Amino acid sequence: MAVTPCSARDARRVLGAAAKAAGITSAEVAAAMAADARGVAMPAHVERALHRAVAMARTVSHRAVCVGLMPSRARTAEVLAEFRHCQSRLTAAPSDMRARQALDDAAYTLCVLLGRTGVHEAVLAAEQHLTTPA
Repeated sequence: MAVTPCSARDARRVLGAAAKAAGITSAEVAAAMAADARGVAMPAHVERALHRAVAMARTVSHRAVCVGLMPSRARTAEVLAEFRHCQSRLTAAPSDMRARQALDDAAYTLCVLLGRTGVHEAVLAAEQHLTTPA
């Protein structure tokens, strides 16, 4: 969950939804995810349930509407690029605490800039802001 924009609360909801769909516990889904990260293939039904739960969470978050002033497109692009750079750094070195802190800082900045409480919502809002005609 460190490289996917998502709050801890949202991660628990996704795990719970995936577990319910797969007919197993949240702990078993988490264990399957951890094993998958170590190279042990996740059971197909768990993987499908997890993908559906993530897609549903993203769809629900995407419905958020922007209210208030928006930052400049240049600043939005700059902060989004920094966030993505930090994601790449952490992906390349998952145990690097400085990379993790940099990602947390970039995520916080993105959330504040876009007025969102969740990182995924902030990323979606930034992308929409950058692609919507002025």
